[in-house]
Amino acid sequence: MKRLVFAALCAIGLVGSAQNINHQQKLAFAESVIERFYVDKVKPDTLVDEAIRAMLRTLDPHSSYSTPEETRELTEPLEGNFSGIGISYNMLQDSVYVIELISGGPSEKVGMRPGDRIIAADGVKLSGRKLKNTDVKKYLRGPKGTKVDLTVVRSGQREPLQFRITRDNIPVYSVDAAYMVDKSIGYIRLSRFAEATDREVKEAIARLKSKGMKDLILDLESNGGGYLQSAAKVADIFLPKGLLLVYTEGPHNPRQNFNSSSATEFNGRLVVTVDQYSASASEILSGAIQDYDRGVVVGRRTFGKGLVQRPFPFPDGSMIRLTVARYYTPSGRCIQKPYKEGEADKYREDMLNRYKAGEFSSADSIHVPDSLVYHTVFNHRKVYGGGGIMPDRFVAVDTTEYSAYANKLIAKGSVNFYAIDYVDHHRDEIKAIYPTSEDFVANFSVDDAMLDALVEKGKADGVEFVEKDFATSREYLRMLVKAYIARDVYSSADYFRVTNPRNPIFNEAIRLLRNPAEYQQLLK
Repeated sequence: MKRLVFAALCAIGLVGSAQNINHQQKLAFAESVIERFYVDKVKPDTLVDEAIRAMLRTLDPHSSYSTPEETRELTEPLEGNFSGIGISYNMLQDSVYVIELISGGPSEKVGMRPGDRIIAADGVKLSGRKLKNTDVKKYLRGPKGTKVDLTVVRSGQREPLQFRITRDNIPVYSVDAAYMVDKSIGYIRLSRFAEATDREVKEAIARLKSKGMKDLILDLESNGGGYLQSAAKVADIFLPKGLLLVYTEGPHNPRQNFNSSSATEFNGRLVVTVDQYSASASEILSGAIQDYDRGVVVGRRTFGKGLVQRPFPFPDGSMIRLTVARYYTPSGRCIQKPYKEGEADKYREDMLNRYKAGEFSSADSIHVPDSLVYHTVFNHRKVYGGGGIMPDRFVAVDTTEYSAYANKLIAKGSVNFYAIDYVDHHRDEIKAIYPTSEDFVANFSVDDAMLDALVEKGKADGVEFVEKDFATSREYLRMLVKAYIARDVYSSADYFRVTNPRNPIFNEAIRLLRNPAEYQQLLK
């Protein structure tokens, strides 16, 4: 067998002596043997991609490889813009439904509306094909200045409409919502940490200050992170000049400090809300706020991702994101949860294990060893490392209104589709009765007839009606339908205006800000 290997290696010119083969030559030999002798035809690109993925799987859970298309999907939301037609959309029942138009964007300029259904692009049929979002993007996105001809079906119009749209740069925003909860409390929701996130937050704070904001809720719930530098810049908005915000360090990467460099732009009381899906850059920001006793962190223990990935791009647009360091909060905490190299699947089961252990319903289920106890910089409060940011005030998941039936309605898209269909037939009426989103949020109600129609929509989608579950989730479904309608008629921010009052974490944040003595006590 050794003679055969040696002969093969010599034949393809890899080595002159079989004893001198190294790991790089072994990889090249394996690829060559498969390409030359495998029984079926193979794609060399696929072989290389899978070999890289296999190597990275032996490392930590966050090192990864992405193809050129996957790389674009990852980087576009963080780079701040892309070129396209300026809509957000959903794939519902094999059709492309326009949910929202970017203000001043290419689609709005030519007269497209939320609720329109795009059935063709440049003569290529899009409806009825079970396309993925990535497939649709290929038709709608393109270089700035290029044109696309869309065929659109609109409720109330007998014939399809034709639009020629010139693509342009489309901004991607990090601030999903910014509004006044009452006369003194403002609310800002961040969905990601991108290149322009700090600028967006500053602008949102300035707008809310002009409306009388004294205190702020910064919502990082389910924020999966983004750029480390962006998180540090947002922390800089709330902390004085000259403080260490976060630092990174690794075996091949010397310590790098990120310090606050400007004067504080917001000095009011601050509550940062987090949950189990708040990760990475979200944990950098909430960790800095907590370590300097600058604000109160409310919610549930965060995800626990304290590893730093560095991108290594290939000329073809593919990329390796390799873990090169860990990051540490100002008190010296690394909040990375435990993992074993090569056991990514077990690592991903952590959230399920936390749920089974009762962590989402009781703070007492969380046990942290003394070796992971740290202290805040100024007030020397106990804080914890080694597995996410532990909130100053725990809030349990509210499951009283959840049911399997409601989850199926949501998963099937029945709730979303019903709301879109309702808006199709009542948009002008809604706008006439409720000229502003504030009017709508305060006065619109989803009546029982609408819920009955939702049930029928679910049946048509194959969701069997369960009366007991429906009774449990009735008010939750009522709220969700209203939230989707608010989003479709007004803006994405209004979705949160509707849903936040039923969010226990949000309500606890409001309660604390309205009780200054309790707020201060948590920071002592």
